[in-house]
Amino acid sequence: MSAAKPAGRFKVVLDTNVYFSAFSSTHGVPFELRRRAVRGGYSLLVSPAILRELADILRTDLQLSEPKIVAQLKRVLRVANIVQPKITLTVVKADPDDDRILECAVAGNADVVVSGDHHLTRLKSFQGIGIMRPVDFLRTLGARA
Repeated sequence: MSAAKPAGRFKVVLDTNVYFSAFSSTHGVPFELRRRAVRGGYSLLVSPAILRELADILRTDLQLSEPKIVAQLKRVLRVANIVQPKITLTVVKADPDDDRILECAVAGNADVVVSGDHHLTRLKSFQGIGIMRPVDFLRTLGARA
């Protein structure tokens, strides 16, 4: 990832843990990242598999009703570009859902994956795609966290 790249041009895949945190609170770094995506601060990429996992998390962990889940997914879809991965990866054996994040990133030619998950962050990068914690990506966008 080039530090000289204009922030609005970053293609980014957010891990579902970032969405979860952004939907759980209107404060904090994940919420700020979501706000910046809505404002066009970067290009958000999402895949059907990520949307399915997000719906499951909203249903089970946040116990949202189906209409509220649909509303949250629509919020994501209003600002995201949908990517249809044609590959199946087996990289993170301890958490196969993380492979869906990487598949989206590879298929969408992402610059960055943003995750709070140690399975992904310890990789640091995958096939030339940087993997950053939310606070580090926010700093990359030029904000103090």
